[in-house]
Amino acid sequence: MDDLRWAGLDWDEGPYEQSRRIADFRAAFERLKDMGAVYPCICSRRDVATAAAAPHAEDMEAIYPGTCRQRSDANDAASWRFRVPDGEEVNFIDGRLGSQTFVCGRDFGDFVVWRRDDAPAYELAVVVDDAAMDITEVVRGDDLLLSTARQLLLYRALGFTPPAFYHCPLVVDEHGRRLAKRHDALSLQQLRARGVRPDEL
Repeated sequence: MDDLRWAGLDWDEGPYEQSRRIADFRAAFERLKDMGAVYPCICSRRDVATAAAAPHAEDMEAIYPGTCRQRSDANDAASWRFRVPDGEEVNFIDGRLGSQTFVCGRDFGDFVVWRRDDAPAYELAVVVDDAAMDITEVVRGDDLLLSTARQLLLYRALGFTPPAFYHCPLVVDEHGRRLAKRHDALSLQQLRARGVRPDEL
C-alpha cells in the first residue's frame, strides 16, 4: 500500500483479502461442477510439461494434453480443470493492443480453477472478484494477455458480464527482462530506497 501511494495511486475502498472470500469462490466452483464444466485432474506440472507435444517458451506454460478429461472420481490429490471448447476462438478488443484472438486447445488448454490444496486458482478468483465488485475496466501487464482468454470463458460460463481490458507493457530491468523474483529483480521498495522516482518507473 505504501508502494501504491508512492506511485501516486489511490483507492476508494478496501483492500479486500481473497482469503476471506473463499465462500464466494467455492460457490462459483460448485456451479461449474454442477454444469459439468470442470473435472478432477491428478497431473502434476511436471506431468503436463513432459506430456505436452509442443515446445514452449520460458514464460509460456505447457498446453495441458487432456490426460484426465474423462476422469470423474475426485480424490484429495486432485485439482480441478475447466474444460475448454476445443477449436473455439476467443475474441476481445484490448485497449492498447487492439483485436485479439486465441484458439482453445491450440493457444491454451484446459486450465486449473481449483487447486489441490483446496483453494481457488488465480483465473477463477479474479473473475469472481471482478464480478462481485462490478469492475468495468481491468488494467494489467501484457504478460496476462492469454489469461484474459481463459477468464472470458469463465465469465461466460458463470453468466457474468466481462470488463474491458487494457494490457500495458511490463517494467523491465536494464537487460530487458521483466522484474520477476526468479531473476532476483528488485522490489519497488528497493527501487525506492535507491532513489528511483515514480515518473522514472
